[in-house]
Amino acid sequence: MKLDQLPGGVHLTYCTNIHAGESWSDIRTSLDKHVPAIKSTVAPNQPMGVGLRLSGEAAAVAREPEALASFRDQLSNLGAYVFTINAFPYGPFHGVRVKENVYLPDWRDRERVAFTANSAAVLAAVLPNDVEGSISTVPGAFKPNGRSSEAIAAMAGNLVMAVADLVDVERRTGKRIALALEPEPCCFLETTDESIAFFKDMLLKPETLDTLGSVTGVSRQEAEVLLRRHLGICYDVCHGAVEYEDIVAALDRLLAAGIAIPKIQLSAAMRVPTMKKDLVAAVMRYNEGVYLHQSIVRRNESLVRYVDLPDAVAAFGEGQADGEWRIHCHVPVFLTDLGEISSTRSDLVATLAALRQKTRSSHLEVETYTWDVLPEKLRTGSKSADIAREIAFCQQGLVG
Repeated sequence: MKLDQLPGGVHLTYCTNIHAGESWSDIRTSLDKHVPAIKSTVAPNQPMGVGLRLSGEAAAVAREPEALASFRDQLSNLGAYVFTINAFPYGPFHGVRVKENVYLPDWRDRERVAFTANSAAVLAAVLPNDVEGSISTVPGAFKPNGRSSEAIAAMAGNLVMAVADLVDVERRTGKRIALALEPEPCCFLETTDESIAFFKDMLLKPETLDTLGSVTGVSRQEAEVLLRRHLGICYDVCHGAVEYEDIVAALDRLLAAGIAIPKIQLSAAMRVPTMKKDLVAAVMRYNEGVYLHQSIVRRNESLVRYVDLPDAVAAFGEGQADGEWRIHCHVPVFLTDLGEISSTRSDLVATLAALRQKTRSSHLEVETYTWDVLPEKLRTGSKSADIAREIAFCQQGLVG
């Protein structure tokens, strides 16, 4: 919903990637199933914003005129509106092994450009006239796939094509949409330093801007304005906490570098203040085999990264991973602890307090997509009730 208590037209929602479903029909069915109950709790007297997750398959179908007309009617009946799209996972996101495949196709591949363009077409068609739109996407590629100079050049080139499409969308429809790269542990972009460097060294270099200018018919200087307008960072608080970043400082560093933050995802990660042998079993309960749980261990003031939780556990067994653990697993934001282990909820609380004082993004999205695979003790009610509880928790932290 729109938070009128905050300046600048801030919108708060949750991401529908929590709901299983890859086809456009299944996605629409999930909205009818869950949105009414959530809205009745968090936005009974105003339109409710929705953070729509689209698969590659669904985006291609949803952009067709008849599908869009039907979707607009559905949103009207639900008393809802869409202002942001999660176009990160292209393929199945529930019920199968996702792991590192979640990044494919990545930004080396033109299929990612097409998927983003389809998502933008859907968003432009349903976005309210007085609201800007955002689309979150993969942070370039999985780290091993994004190291070469050829891969980096391909990612930058394809991102330029995506920006050019968004420029065209705004010229044709008047709808302003920004693409937002979402840094994540063990990816090409995983830290704020890496994000700033990629913009400075690749996206904003003269050759890149000249390419964008050529495609869009503007000067290099105007191309820079367009790139900064239509491309930025989606900052996920869970991801930043796993990286041991100062979240608020990271957000401010991005803005100081002239990098937009079209969306902030409000989330919490698993945290083990001091890893011990008797905690291994508790931690491994979260190793459900579906998602990648990148783990970063702070050991003697240095950070050691592990691509997945079993890798960190194996290293701990060899005496190489003692210290504080932070694990990429989105856990309920309203829980103060998870039993034997804890979470980075305090980082989220501090972020919400800072956003209350200074708006850093107009799009805020709760993103706990793991409800179906979390231990039963963490599920306090129905899925819709838990989602509503998360939104209410964040709303309270934002507006008091």
